Amino acid sequence: MNFKDEDDAIDQLILSGALEVAGIDIDTGEPIYNFTEKLIEVSPELHKDVSLYFSRETMALWSDGFLNMDVTEKNPIVTLTKKALDDEEISKLSKESQRTLKEIIRVISSDK
Repeated sequence: MNFKDEDDAIDQLILSGALEVAGIDIDTGEPIYNFTEKLIEVSPELHKDVSLYFSRETMALWSDGFLNMDVTEKNPIVTLTKKALDDEEISKLSKESQRTLKEIIRVISSDK
């Protein structure tokens, strides 16, 4: 899938069913998107890149004490530590890591 710019990419991914609007970020007012399972069909390379990025971010959050998980398991159960709910500690993370942590918290909360 070839994209002219970021807006074109988002539009094409939404139209193809590989991306969906999940809500609005209350801090920035920007839309929040979720990739769907269809991403692997629509853009296998983007799926791979997103998966690798999320894995790296998750491992960094685990390493920094924000998450609990058994990294030796194929599909580890991820839980939050007290640090993951501490606004002062969260503010020390990069914006990217803060977004990843917010997404993990959102997914964990929606599973309950």
